[in-house]
Amino acid sequence: MKRKNFLWASSIVTTILSTGAAIFGYVVTNQLMYIKKKDVDFIYDRELKAQRFDEKWFNKCPKEELSIDSPNGYPIKGILLKPLETKNTIIICHGVTENKISMVKYARMFERLGYNTFVFDHRRHGDSGGKTTSYGYYEKFDLAAVVQTVKSIVGEEAIIGIQGESMGAASMILYAGLIEDGADFYIADCGFSNFSELITQIMMKTKYLRTKIPIHLANFFLRLRDGYTFKSVTPKEAVKNITSPVLFIHSMGDDFILPYMTEEMYEEKEGPKMIKLFEKGGHAESFNENAVEYEKTVLEFIENYVYKKKSETVETPLHGIVSAVSEIPLDDMGPITNKFPLDEKEIS
Repeated sequence: MKRKNFLWASSIVTTILSTGAAIFGYVVTNQLMYIKKKDVDFIYDRELKAQRFDEKWFNKCPKEELSIDSPNGYPIKGILLKPLETKNTIIICHGVTENKISMVKYARMFERLGYNTFVFDHRRHGDSGGKTTSYGYYEKFDLAAVVQTVKSIVGEEAIIGIQGESMGAASMILYAGLIEDGADFYIADCGFSNFSELITQIMMKTKYLRTKIPIHLANFFLRLRDGYTFKSVTPKEAVKNITSPVLFIHSMGDDFILPYMTEEMYEEKEGPKMIKLFEKGGHAESFNENAVEYEKTVLEFIENYVYKKKSETVETPLHGIVSAVSEIPLDDMGPITNKFPLDEKEIS
């Protein structure tokens, strides 16, 4: 009788634990897959107030709205900004919860450096389709479609660069390392090196989740529900396969994605590379807090690792393009400082 009661009690406990684990796994993966996005109007107003979004310039700028078919079965919406008579183009990837408008600040910088830009919304963000956010796993395939489309418009002879911020940087590295090294150079700003480590760090800060068991549960349910695991989102492994130049950027004050993750990827990257760690700024704030130095860093990187390489294969050195662009009056090219940094910390 006692043995029967024990088995009955054990069965109840097992059922309760299994149900609890299932509920926990479902809740955690829900938070990851359907992470709350920032309101579109909030982003627009925030960038406008901080003087990072030049509404007058944006409205006057020649542009082409594109809808790109994702291999995952939904449209990717973006805008090709063409302020210059050039085919050289930078593709810009935003962070999680953000959208293409928050990346227009970089478009002004690249205009000064002689590039047009393509800003777009990642899956499940802005105007693009897609049901879940996958932190680079499915986004890397979308980026491949974006690169192919942009190249078909501007031509194969154009210099193509990709800049990614936070999740956008991770997606970019996964694309370049696992699908195709399809750009002439990359700029990885505050990307994570290992998604599993990032989630572990976030969960370990939570009072009641200071164990790795929830990580394993979340990983299991993520694979079950969205078709991938944390391990398949590991940029520090993918970066080993990239041969084109990469500029790694991070702010030392970033307490969301820690700077060591960028340093890890820099160490793993073979071939041409450069790293810049800014003292000022939190997560995704390197440009916001250090606009002038940021632009100088990008210019140095492009001149030393991109144009120098290109000039070895053509008769006319291309670094002269930057010199010519730098002579354009700044009044015509827009501000390179941000006088009003955000009052509140934003995770992107």
